[in-house]
Amino acid sequence: MSILLLLAIGLAAGVMSGLFGIGGGVVIAPALMLLVGMTQTKANGTSLGALLLPVGALAAWRYHQAGDLDIRASLLLAVGLFFGAYLGATFAISLAPVVLRRLFAGFLVAIAIKVWSMP
Repeated sequence: MSILLLLAIGLAAGVMSGLFGIGGGVVIAPALMLLVGMTQTKANGTSLGALLLPVGALAAWRYHQAGDLDIRASLLLAVGLFFGAYLGATFAISLAPVVLRRLFAGFLVAIAIKVWSMP
């Protein structure tokens, strides 16, 4: 698993989080499945581990108990999230609300189409 790829996924998720207020389930989990080749449960557990939020901590622990959390990947994603969220928020506040809303809708449709077509 590439360190740079995990950092890039974390950065992209951070940007999307700052732009659209979305969490790891929309960006990190699909990216880990599509780009890294993780299973859905490993991607979900790893995404939750990266966020390290009180609401996700118990779920991340449960995934860890089941062997479906990659702690190293979670920490690298968290580094990217930290910086990416700032970049995304900076960009979002410079956009007109209608542009931001349309970008978000397009992003969700593209992800839905890609995930739907996975084998």
